[in-house]
Amino acid sequence: MGLFRNLVRNTVQQAAPAVRNIIQGANQIRQSSTPLRTALNQGRAELGRVAERINAGQPIIARPNISGPIGRPAAPLTAAGPTPQQIENEIQTRAQTIANNLIQQLQQQQAAAANGRIFTRFNLATDVIENQKVIVTAGLFANNAATMSMMYTSSVQTTTQKKYYYEVYDKNPQTDTTSTSIFSIAYGHRLGSGSAGVGTLNDSPTRAIYSQYRLLLLNPDDTKFTFADGADADSIYAINFNRARLKDKLDQGNWEIFLTDLSGSFFAQNVHTGSNVIAAGSKVVKLIDDSGDLQETYQVTSAGRVYNVVSGSLISGIYNPSSPVYYGLVYPEMGIIVLNGAKLDSQLSFNTVTGSGEDENDVAGDNAWKLYTAMSGALVLDRQDYALQARNAETVTSTHFFVRVTNGEYNFSNNPTFVTGSLGDFSQPTFVNDPKVYITTVGMYNDRQELLAVAKLSQPIQKSFQNEALIKVKLDF
Repeated sequence: MGLFRNLVRNTVQQAAPAVRNIIQGANQIRQSSTPLRTALNQGRAELGRVAERINAGQPIIARPNISGPIGRPAAPLTAAGPTPQQIENEIQTRAQTIANNLIQQLQQQQAAAANGRIFTRFNLATDVIENQKVIVTAGLFANNAATMSMMYTSSVQTTTQKKYYYEVYDKNPQTDTTSTSIFSIAYGHRLGSGSAGVGTLNDSPTRAIYSQYRLLLLNPDDTKFTFADGADADSIYAINFNRARLKDKLDQGNWEIFLTDLSGSFFAQNVHTGSNVIAAGSKVVKLIDDSGDLQETYQVTSAGRVYNVVSGSLISGIYNPSSPVYYGLVYPEMGIIVLNGAKLDSQLSFNTVTGSGEDENDVAGDNAWKLYTAMSGALVLDRQDYALQARNAETVTSTHFFVRVTNGEYNFSNNPTFVTGSLGDFSQPTFVNDPKVYITTVGMYNDRQELLAVAKLSQPIQKSFQNEALIKVKLDF
């Protein structure tokens, strides 16, 4: 008899983990449910009762309220002749019965909750997709326009400021309060040439401009701007887009500027300044970057990617792509275009003033004004075809929430007009057994049921027991 008891005890111990796993799994499903906890406790007590009777050599009798998987009472076991397999079957039967009861109670609770549900918790594994990135482009100019056909400078700038740069607006800032600063134009020289006498040569405005862009755009060991044709430039012109218009960066491959030739061929260099600088209008050069080239190449510096500025158009691409004319460099992340002064001299007669400026009687170069004249002069020739074009780019990070509304959920409304009378009857008799509502808004709440965000649908969606809805909410950061 003792041997039989040990055999039974060992069999119970071997089968017990399966029962414990079922109970543990059900307990994790609904730990906060009082009915489920009660059922779990009953299951544990039943398992303990089986073990006690086996140890005492007593028959194992099924309790009246415990049924088998098909509704019949489990067969009683006696000490006269139970086999280990019978004991295991009895334990499995009772464990399965407990699990079935737990599942049934859970389904009933879910059905009851669905009919009157106010909140639905997102399943982070299936309902939420995070860190979705997309690049969004827009026109760089005011009101997200992609073109600019007029440009103005401001008399508000002081004479000293204009020795360093010119601020360019889309409207006349003297007469229009809605004018917007779009970009600035500057001229720099590595050795400080081209400036009127201001202090010493080493402290000239052109030297300060060149040094500023060198430190901002070049790697620490570079002292000169070097272009794709191998030319090192001591003389540069810069177009610097307003950061507020730029967003993340200038959209490479989506900008185009037009420059007309100047009157430099008619004047000596030291007098080609001030009122002598006019747009000749006999030639217009279109400039783009080479990011759209089939054999696209670019440099990467501390300022980000760098593309070449070449002669071409957005419609036709690079002119003579096998041997392009290089005019400068563009730094999209910084929103800066750097043009080779020597190239503008040779191609567009800029005749850049490079006097030393050590003497206060030397002529003021005012070279930055030449770039403004070349750009505005092209607009005068044709404000539509030669309009400045540019777009900005912004990386938008999004989280997508999928709101799944099943047929049994959210078919009622808290709107007072949904019911009538003191008994809360439906205001529409046809709603009995077939209510209908319209989804117009999705509220996003935290665990404390505090409203964090609201998503509006473009049009209402009808909801009833006969249909379901899947709504994707996109939250941008």
